[in-house]
Amino acid sequence: MTELTLSNLSATSVPADAVVIGLVKGGSGPVPAPGPAAAAAVDEAFGGRLASALATVGAKGEAEEITRLPTPDGVPAPLVVAVGLGAAPEAGEPYAPETLRRAAGAAARALAGSEHAAFALPVDGDGALAAVTEGALLGAYTFTAFKGRGHEGAGPLARITVLDPGAAEASHTAAAERALVVAEEVARARDLVNTPANALNPARFAALVESAAPEYGVEVEILDETRLAEGGYGGILGVGQGSDSPPRLVRVAWRSPAAAATLALVGKGITYDSGGLSLKPVGANETMKCDMGGAAAVFSTVVAAARLGLAVNVTGWLALAENMPSGSSTRPGDVLTMYGGKTVEVLNTDAEGRLVMADALARACEESPDALVDIATLTGAMMVALGKRTFGVMANDDAFRTLVHETAGQAGEASWPLPLPADLLDTLKSPVADLANVGERWGGGLTAGVFLQEFVTDGTRWGHLDIAGPAFNEGGPFGYTPKGGTGSAVRTLVRLAERVADGELAG
Repeated sequence: MTELTLSNLSATSVPADAVVIGLVKGGSGPVPAPGPAAAAAVDEAFGGRLASALATVGAKGEAEEITRLPTPDGVPAPLVVAVGLGAAPEAGEPYAPETLRRAAGAAARALAGSEHAAFALPVDGDGALAAVTEGALLGAYTFTAFKGRGHEGAGPLARITVLDPGAAEASHTAAAERALVVAEEVARARDLVNTPANALNPARFAALVESAAPEYGVEVEILDETRLAEGGYGGILGVGQGSDSPPRLVRVAWRSPAAAATLALVGKGITYDSGGLSLKPVGANETMKCDMGGAAAVFSTVVAAARLGLAVNVTGWLALAENMPSGSSTRPGDVLTMYGGKTVEVLNTDAEGRLVMADALARACEESPDALVDIATLTGAMMVALGKRTFGVMANDDAFRTLVHETAGQAGEASWPLPLPADLLDTLKSPVADLANVGERWGGGLTAGVFLQEFVTDGTRWGHLDIAGPAFNEGGPFGYTPKGGTGSAVRTLVRLAERVADGELAG
C-alpha cells in the first residue's frame, strides 16, 4: 500500500517527484485554488505567472482535469501537476469533500509509476484533510497480482505527502490515520473482487479470511458443506451444489469492550455466477467474478472497525457459493428448504444471490442485532433504475433507510432510497412452496428486496444495499475509482459503524 505522511513544509521545499495543486475555473482562465501557504509558494516560484503558464498549455480547471508543468529552478520537485476542481465554491464556503477526494484521486492515478508526490490541495480542516488523503490513497490503487513478469505496468504512486499547516495537530493526525485505514480496507475489497474465480472459490475465500482476521483481533467461524447441511442452510447449499467447489458460510466478528450496540452485516459472496442452469448469455459472464463484492465489503468493514477500535460490535456474515451448471445443479422448479424452515421454489437459478442471502439473514437475526444491513450485487434491474455509479437503499424502517442514505453521502458514495412495495410480495407467490425466488419482471430490484425482507425477523431494524452498478467498473477509471473492482459500500459501512458507535442509530 502507498506510504502516507503529513508535512507542514512548503511545496517548494519538500523533496518529491511532483507537487500537486488545485486549479479552479475562473472568468478569464484557470486560477490556482486558494489553499494552504504550501500551494501559494508554487505560484511565487513561477513569479506569480502560474495561472497564465497553465492556461498557455490548455488548462481550464475542469473537474479532474490534469495538467503538467516543469517547475522553475530552485524547486526540488521537477513537476507541477495541476488538477481541476471545477467551479470555486461561494465565498467563505469550503470545497466539497467529494470534490477534493476525486481531484486527489485523479492526480494520484496520473502519477502512477512515480515514487513520491506532495499534495498541496486546499486542506482547511480535518474534513478536507481526510478527503484529500483518502482520495489520493484510493486513486493510487493498482492490481497487478496476475500480471506476468515484465508485464506488470506502472506500479502505484509509492509515497504520498499531504501538505497541511496543521500537520502536527492531533485531530489532523487522527483524520489522516482513519483515511489510511479506510483506504487500505477498500483496497482489500478491490483485490478480492479483482481476483479471478479460479483463484478465489468459496473455500479459498474462507481460508483467506481465516488467515487474515486474527491479526486484527477479529473472530472467525467457518461453516463448511457438512455443517451447512447439519444446520439446514438450504439456500446456500442449493446454489452451491452444482459446483465442484462447495459453499461456505463465514462469520467474522469484532467485539469492542466499550460497545453498547451491535451492527450485523450480511454480504453476498457468489465467487462466480454462471447463472446455473438458467445460464447467462455470452457477454454477461465475463465479469461475474465480481458477484462476491458484498462479501468483500463486509469482511473489509469488520476489519476496519477492529483497526479503528470502534466502540461497537460488528458481526459479518459472508454467504459464499459458486453458481455453476452441472448434473447436480439445482433445477428450475426445485424447492429448497431455507434456514429457519421457509420453502422456496426456484424458478430462475440466476436469481441465486437472494437464496444465499436469505439463509444468512435468518441466521444473523438469531443474534438480535440492533441493526442489520445486507450488501449485494443483487440485480441487473438496479442498474437499469440507477445506472452504474449509484446503489439502491431499501429498509423496513423509513428512519433507518434515511440514516443509511445520509451515511453514504457523508462517506462520498452515491446512493438512492427506494421503497419496498408490499404488493410485490404477491408476485412471489408459489403454488408449491412458501415463496418463489422471482416475481414479475417490473421492479425487479424492489422485488428482490421484498423477498429478502421475508427472512428478516419482525422487530429487527434492517437495510438492504443493492450495489450491482457501482461494485465493478467496466469503463475507464475516473477520480479515485479504478477500472475493475471498486470496493463499493465499504466507506458507507465503516461510517455507519461509527455512527452506531456514537449512538446515532435511528429509532
